[in-house]
Amino acid sequence: MPLKDALDAFLDSFNLKSKYNETQLVASWQKIMGQTIASRTDKIFIRSSTLFLRITSAPLRQELVLAKSKLITLINKEMGQELVNEVVFI
Repeated sequence: MPLKDALDAFLDSFNLKSKYNETQLVASWQKIMGQTIASRTDKIFIRSSTLFLRITSAPLRQELVLAKSKLITLINKEMGQELVNEVVFI
């Protein structure tokens, strides 16, 4: 059995798959969004398929609000599954 399949089976058996995916998203935030946006992101976390972001730059926050659906699509495509359904800016 390949290691990836064994890890997936382990995460599924202990219901840790969603928490692992959330942690993976936070860890790869810079890769997904780029250095500029990542450096201006103060806080990022997920609760119940909702991504919460605290952006330190007001103009950047406004741009991300306007591109919310594109942001959700980009994140879900990068993660390979439907992980985020909504984005809330705090």
